[in-house]
Amino acid sequence: MTASLNIPSKKNRVSDEEWQLRVDLAAAYRLVALHGWDDLIFTHLSARIPGKDHHFLINPYGMLFEEITASSLVRVDQDGRKLDDNDFDINPAGFTIHSAIHAVRDDANCVMHTHTVAGVAVSAQQDGLLALSQQSLFPLASLAYHDYEGVALREDEKARLQADLGDANFMILRNHGLLTVGSTIADAFLGMFILQRACEIQIGALSGNRPLTPIDDRIVSTIREQAQQVTKGMGGMLAWPGLLRKLDRLDPGFRD
Repeated sequence: MTASLNIPSKKNRVSDEEWQLRVDLAAAYRLVALHGWDDLIFTHLSARIPGKDHHFLINPYGMLFEEITASSLVRVDQDGRKLDDNDFDINPAGFTIHSAIHAVRDDANCVMHTHTVAGVAVSAQQDGLLALSQQSLFPLASLAYHDYEGVALREDEKARLQADLGDANFMILRNHGLLTVGSTIADAFLGMFILQRACEIQIGALSGNRPLTPIDDRIVSTIREQAQQVTKGMGGMLAWPGLLRKLDRLDPGFRD
């Protein structure tokens, strides 16, 4: 992939810490494609690079998620300027959403946003995500909503997006899609996996045309502690090494 697109390796041009972030974020893009959550070249995953500058990595506009490599990711500043003139351009709509969150959530080192069929379908339902499955309980314990305002290009939408997200780790963008944040790429990916699965289950359950059995509200309030037990306190890192091994078996090119 890298050779065909003539993207030189950045491995020896960035810090070891940034390179590891690039590898993990490229892996996340490949996993999104592998699970069928991508939307051609649209939607974005981003990761903040440690440091006072609040720079972050985001996908090059025009590359499919299955093509993303560590070296192809674009480093941008808070004003959306790419730091390497030789990099691809970025999607301004993606920059608006991701920069808004990175600017105010120091704990949100990774932000993931998708436009899946099930995610958009649930985002269009008036009641949003319902407590219909065990999977739904994890996002429901930390879920926010943001009303649709058109393609995310306006600077003034950032403040409303920030206020709506608050300290939540899951967000449903009305009529638009899903968003998760995490302190690590692994955490944000696991969050997206669970939220996406909950939406798929909801659409399946509602399509059955039979009475549904919602989960009692009292159970939702206990799920945070249970989540720590399920992941052994490791969060997304419990599953992440296995996901990387799977990618390496299929195509290790994301590491280029």
